[in-house]
Amino acid sequence: MSKKTHKDKPLIEFIDLTRWREAPFLMIKGFLMGSADIVPGVSGGTMALITGIYDRLIFAIKSFNASAVKSLVTFRIEDFFSQFHWKFVLFLASGMFLAILFFTRVVPLQVYMFTHAEIIYGLFFGLIVGSIYLLISEIKSSDRNWKFLFPLAAGTLLGFWVVTMVPADTPETFWYVFLTGSVSISAMILPGISGSYILLIFRKYDYILEQLSLLGTTQTWEAFLNLFPFGLGIIIGLIIFSRILSWMLKSFHTLTIVLLIGFLVGSLYVIWPYQDREYEEIVLSVEMLPVSNPIVQGLKQREDSPEKPEFQRIGRVINSETALGEFTVVEIETVARKVIASEPFIPWFTNREIDEVNKSGGLTGMFIGLGMIFGISYLRKKSVPDEQKAAL
Repeated sequence: MSKKTHKDKPLIEFIDLTRWREAPFLMIKGFLMGSADIVPGVSGGTMALITGIYDRLIFAIKSFNASAVKSLVTFRIEDFFSQFHWKFVLFLASGMFLAILFFTRVVPLQVYMFTHAEIIYGLFFGLIVGSIYLLISEIKSSDRNWKFLFPLAAGTLLGFWVVTMVPADTPETFWYVFLTGSVSISAMILPGISGSYILLIFRKYDYILEQLSLLGTTQTWEAFLNLFPFGLGIIIGLIIFSRILSWMLKSFHTLTIVLLIGFLVGSLYVIWPYQDREYEEIVLSVEMLPVSNPIVQGLKQREDSPEKPEFQRIGRVINSETALGEFTVVEIETVARKVIASEPFIPWFTNREIDEVNKSGGLTGMFIGLGMIFGISYLRKKSVPDEQKAAL
């Protein structure tokens, strides 16, 4: 089988070369992508690039095109499956789904990001540093010249600029929410840039979270209408951005990979485990409870807010001056805490108390992350069919 089609385009763009024996390895890679998506500042695209499936991911997204949709709506199911890279998407999505379940229900990674931030961020910092070395080493030595520095510097500066942007006040118009959806989903498949952080930059994280929380309530229809432009933006953003990236990967593969490596370098600023982080607290819901309720009594005994991404607290007292026999009612707020800004520091050159900084935890996480790169480098090469290697 030739490496290119008659139009000199990669075969993998047109045909899903995924084999069933790849399933466990693709599910592991999907698990890594899902794990990364949970961590603010890290994107699933980062893990896709690290594990060597970035090209395939972009082409798989692109394969869900107008022709595939037409085949689906006209019930030409066989034609649809012949066009859409369904096996690749199925294996990858299964791994991502398992990661989200595991790290939200079994091992709450989002909680550990607050209680053991140095270890978690150190882990991803080590992964990304090792990945940068791994990706650079796989570029042909003939391509590693002075021209290599320009796209690397451009990607680094752009990535740094995006992850350090200060959130600003923004409108809630149809077109702005649509733009937010388009850009945030593009960031999710772009290495080094977190889609949730883009929502913060556009000042729409709390808005989208609030609308999602209203689904299933009496305000479901209103929430759906508010989320519609966001969902539409996600679809359009995936369609357009996946085509731009696929064109870049086909036409300027090495240049694009170097640019993406630059994004990874730029993202290290917010992944460094030792940070002074600034949080924003977003009220997700409010519940009225009598002061005698066990939940209220438990919250009254708590002195400080817990170091968690989501917690409850006592809000306003509704009827503090009650008549005999009436209950005092208070508001119980469910609050989400989100990182909106951070400033890195070096713990060995700071006046902070030792109990404020887990120095050994950050180093341990980094070494574990670097060690995992050896396993990931194995996954990059494992169980890829010969014809697929030729197509890439």
